[in-house]
Amino acid sequence: MIPDNPLNRIKRKVAKLVEQVDPRVVANPRQIEELLTAVSYVGRRNADRGAHLVAFFATCYYAAARPAEGLGLKLDDCTLPEEGWGLLMLGESRPSAGKRWTDSGEVHDQRGLKHRGAKDVRPVPIPPVLVRRIRNHVDRFGVASDGRLFWTPNGGVVSSSTYYRVWQDARPYALTSAQVASPLAARPYDLRHAAVSLWLNGGVPATEVAERAGHSVEVLLKIYAKCIDGQRETINATIERLFDAA
Repeated sequence: MIPDNPLNRIKRKVAKLVEQVDPRVVANPRQIEELLTAVSYVGRRNADRGAHLVAFFATCYYAAARPAEGLGLKLDDCTLPEEGWGLLMLGESRPSAGKRWTDSGEVHDQRGLKHRGAKDVRPVPIPPVLVRRIRNHVDRFGVASDGRLFWTPNGGVVSSSTYYRVWQDARPYALTSAQVASPLAARPYDLRHAAVSLWLNGGVPATEVAERAGHSVEVLLKIYAKCIDGQRETINATIERLFDAA
């Protein structure tokens, strides 16, 4: 007689589910620019609350940065030439964890990049439009005492509830009522999704997109599988030419 069930001693590794991006959240470049303009009008009577976050949201889009990475961005992390492309060295993340869950007792934890070593840095080239926005932001608002680009009036880290509220207030100014009711660009994080989807659909190699977005190629293609669109006819034509040449 077997004393116990041998199957109970087998350790099974549960596969980690990858949440795919809903293509309905992905806004196009024109819509993004209209949303950024709308952000600049939010809270004009409240110390330019929205205007202070335009460059933050632009960083989430044009650099495909996670919002927490944007909050940790410092001026010393930026190469901002007067002309041409610049460079961000993303190396710090400031996610909101609550005072009970951080070592410092502050609301925002201070961490390295997601899925990377504590001291790893991710270089992300940025287009001239973002270079100009960050330069204008620094000229207008300056930086926090520790060099952070985006900060509260008392020098703290901008809370997720604050930038989320600004984003929600801006959407009705830039989108139609039907779009506002839809998932389109519903969250600031969707700016990153819009950027990565645009790059992939534009033909940027997945290896390069993964490096800039901070993913492995495998995870990248799983996450954005439903957002890769518009290339089937081109790919079919390429394959057809290969058959004809054989």
